[in-house]
Amino acid sequence: MSGRVGSRGRTGSGSGCGTHEGGHGLRGAGGGISLFLTDEGGYTTIAVALAILVSLALAFSVAGVEAINARSADVQTVADSAAMAGADVVSSFTTVATVLDACVLSMGIAGVLVLGAGLVLAAIPGLQPASAEVEKVGCKIIDARRRFAAKASEGLERLEGTLPLLVVMNSASCVSANSSGQMRYTGVAIPFPQESGSDFSSLQDEADGDEVSEDADALSKATERAEEAKRRADAERTAGWYADCGSSPYCLHERAGALAGLSGSANPFYATPDAWTYGAALVRARNYYQRRIATEQPEGQGIEALTDSLARAAFYDYAYDRVMAGHYTEGEDGSVDLDLPGLPGNTDEVRGTPLYTDARWPCTQEDGKAVLHSSATCPGARGAYLGVASVSDIESGAVSLCPDCGMSVGDLGKATAASTSIDNGFEHHWRIVCESARRYQQARNEQAAAEREQKEAADKASDAFDRALDALKVDRPKLCPPGAWGCVAVVGRGEGAQIPSELTSAFLAPGELPASVALSAATLAPDDQTAENNVLSRFFDGVASGGEGTTAGGVADGVGEMWGRLLVSYGSAYESVSGIADRVLSKTGEGENSKTLRWVRKRLAQIVSDAGFEPCDLRLRKPVLCNSQDVLSQAGYDGVGRAREFVESLPNGASPQDVARALGQEVADEVGGTTFTVAELPIPGTDLTVPLTIDLSELAGAL
Repeated sequence: MSGRVGSRGRTGSGSGCGTHEGGHGLRGAGGGISLFLTDEGGYTTIAVALAILVSLALAFSVAGVEAINARSADVQTVADSAAMAGADVVSSFTTVATVLDACVLSMGIAGVLVLGAGLVLAAIPGLQPASAEVEKVGCKIIDARRRFAAKASEGLERLEGTLPLLVVMNSASCVSANSSGQMRYTGVAIPFPQESGSDFSSLQDEADGDEVSEDADALSKATERAEEAKRRADAERTAGWYADCGSSPYCLHERAGALAGLSGSANPFYATPDAWTYGAALVRARNYYQRRIATEQPEGQGIEALTDSLARAAFYDYAYDRVMAGHYTEGEDGSVDLDLPGLPGNTDEVRGTPLYTDARWPCTQEDGKAVLHSSATCPGARGAYLGVASVSDIESGAVSLCPDCGMSVGDLGKATAASTSIDNGFEHHWRIVCESARRYQQARNEQAAAEREQKEAADKASDAFDRALDALKVDRPKLCPPGAWGCVAVVGRGEGAQIPSELTSAFLAPGELPASVALSAATLAPDDQTAENNVLSRFFDGVASGGEGTTAGGVADGVGEMWGRLLVSYGSAYESVSGIADRVLSKTGEGENSKTLRWVRKRLAQIVSDAGFEPCDLRLRKPVLCNSQDVLSQAGYDGVGRAREFVESLPNGASPQDVARALGQEVADEVGGTTFTVAELPIPGTDLTVPLTIDLSELAGAL
């Protein structure tokens, strides 16, 4: 029996090793496996529940770790944002400085170009009052620009002095804005360099319009004298032409044709004074008297007609010699050298000529005395021939008057008076031409002298214009404000921040995040997408709409528009300074084309072109993250060592100023208040000034 019992036991034990029954027997022996496995070999409910529990515990543990890591890394994100916020303040200051420099430079160029336009007007006859007005506007622009530049330089220095404070405040505001609940951050961004390296002295150059204005006044006076002389010369030339070709029914041209039968090239006609000169009248007179000498004949029979003919022949001979000795030349400078000889018009005038004193009349011995005759064929010439004598010898008593021909100075006077005193005589119009020629010569030579003075004055004024423009060619302001190398942000999170446990409290015990500190840096980089940025155009639109001013009026209109073109082209190749100058100078006095005016325009345009104003780089400088060690190294600090000092010195719960002070940066408010007027901008061509005001609260952040 006992064997059976033992046999059953062995049998039970044996079958438990390899059969279902044996397994059942094993549960009886081991007792624990049956909690997880069923009789059929599947998992029990307890096994499944434990598996799910372990999986959830692992999943929420990983989620908790990720949440901890994410919250721990948030401090670096906040540091990055703080560095960018600090650099953004530096970017705003750079934009302000660039706009102010553009205003100063463009106003200077506008003022000098207005002075140049005044110089052009000074060279245009009749526009001297307008020239004085424009010169006054130009000087006003340059004076206003000088005052604006001084204020802008002072304002930029003050604004730059408070830049560290603005960087600290704006970055601290960014840090504060990222704090929430138990996640409290403390920190600021510090600008490097910490002190200014900017130089705004170039804003206050030596550009001055007084010298140009004074020289323009001298040019205006010379132009006035030249114009007055030209007016008289033109009037005389018209009068001379009128007597030669224009008067009706008689003139030299008509009389030469009617009395001497001249035509064609020997007697040309000029329809207007433009192509006519006094030389044309002189040549006509030479041809006329040559023909009259060749064709002179008595107009009747008898000694009286012969005497009159011989008197006329003597006059024609004398007149021909006179006009052949005359001359007319014009110099390259416009001066005139002429001699249109006048002819006697009556007996008294004959006495003052060789006609009176020349011995050309035959004399004979009659009744014991010498008698003068008009011709050897005179009926009264019966005695011996004694030679020739002059009519002056009759009046002196050296010879006697012939009772038959009666040749005397009166006959010669009659020969000239007949054609001089009335308008159907050639000599009548010749006398008008000769008198006009003398006045014309005086006026033209005065004009030439005044034009030489005008050229000298224009040359001197152009040199002054060159010096005024050259004063604007100084290097532009050197910008190296605090933060120019970059802004380094140090942000810390204190202890006590709870680990997120809303979903993991059933699996994880509550805990706190450890304190942590992050370092970041941002600097400015040009944004190529803003290469054509029209910030200056928008700025000009803003100041132009700031109010209405009174323009200078007249030729000074459009100065504001020109300044606007200069302003918006400051940083662009869209329109060069020389192109604007060429437009301004070519449009000034449009339609006028005097020699001096052309020279002045060309010289001034060349001066502006040679000045070579280069467009400035107006790409916006935008904050970008950078390696903090690069910024610290440029500032002369070891990156890691300095970062460690920042971390160790960072106080908890301190104000932004305290944090900045702990980092070695003393910040001060150099401006005061929440708004700051950098300067008041005078709008060229108007009496309007626009205050350039900056809202510092926007730069400092809303704390």
